[in-house]
Amino acid sequence: MVEQQEKDSGIRPLRADARRNSEAILNAAAEVFDTLGVEAPVKVIADKAGVGVGTLYRHFPQRPDLIKAIIQKEVDACADAAMVLVANEEPVDALAKWMQRLVDLVATKRGLGPALHSGNAAYQSLPDYVFGRLTPVLSGLLDAAAASGSIRSDVDAKELLIACMRVATPASEGDVAQARRMVALMIDGLRMPRNG
Repeated sequence: MVEQQEKDSGIRPLRADARRNSEAILNAAAEVFDTLGVEAPVKVIADKAGVGVGTLYRHFPQRPDLIKAIIQKEVDACADAAMVLVANEEPVDALAKWMQRLVDLVATKRGLGPALHSGNAAYQSLPDYVFGRLTPVLSGLLDAAAASGSIRSDVDAKELLIACMRVATPASEGDVAQARRMVALMIDGLRMPRNG
């Protein structure tokens, strides 16, 4: 994700060690925020990542920069997972597994919720980023599954994405099993009825 953002923004790519540090910080912050919340001390994140506090601030000068980067990283991983599923699964199975992957994405908001719903202007661009990255992916999965005759062909990708993320909300509150069951019901509702 970091490398793609560098290309897109026209800034000079990070050195390999700086990229490793950035990834380590993001992974550590996601874990720390999940257990201690978004107000966790920066030193705890830096220690877990194996970097100094100064290194953390060089990569992410403000806490919202770090939170946005975590969400963007998870969204990119979710979008990229579709390619692997398409290459290895039947279209309807790729769709079903990717929709379950959305549950994992929603689960990453656990611990981040207070910040994301704080009204901070730093997070205003996140919904556009999420829908901009994931709607085309879901649209492609829906088209392939509909072309195979496995699902209805009248499903709007953005509406389904919104519905799926709302139905998966229990995952952000720690109840991933319930979210998976509810998303599975949605997937069943997309399938074409069997004759006979």
